[in-house]
Amino acid sequence: MQIHQLQLKDRSKSKKRIGRGDKRGTYSGRGIKGQKSRAGAKVRPALRDIIKKIPKKRGYKFSLRKKKIIGVNLNLIEKQFKENEEVNIQSLIEKDILKRRMRWGYQVKILGNGDISKKIIVRNCILSQKAREKIEKIGGKVL
Repeated sequence: MQIHQLQLKDRSKSKKRIGRGDKRGTYSGRGIKGQKSRAGAKVRPALRDIIKKIPKKRGYKFSLRKKKIIGVNLNLIEKQFKENEEVNIQSLIEKDILKRRMRWGYQVKILGNGDISKKIIVRNCILSQKAREKIEKIGGKVL
C-alpha cells in the first residue's frame, strides 16, 4: 500500500450554508427578522438576572435564612442518654438521633412527649414548656 492510496474512513461533511438561496428559500429556515436571523447571531444572556445578583454599593443585604427547628421528644432522650449527660446538637448527632448534616442551619427543640427519669443537662436547645417542667422537676439543668 502506498501513501497516495490511503483514504479517510468517513469524509467530513461541509457545513450547510444557510441564507444563500439553494433549497431552503429566501430566509432559509431562519425566519424573517430578529437577532437569530442575522449572521453570527449569539443570543445575549438574561442580563437582568445577572445584574440583580450583583450587590449594590451600600446597604445590600441577603435575605436572612431562618433556622429550621427539629423536634426531639423526651422519650428518645430517655432511651439514648445516661444520667448527668449533656444534651446538645453535637451529642444528638453522635447518638444518631439527628443526621450529620443538621449541624448547620438547624435548631433543636426538645418536646415534652414521653417521661424522663434521668437527670440531664440541656445546652443550646429550645425547650417546650412541658419539657422544661419535666426536666427541672427531676433535678436536671437547662443552660
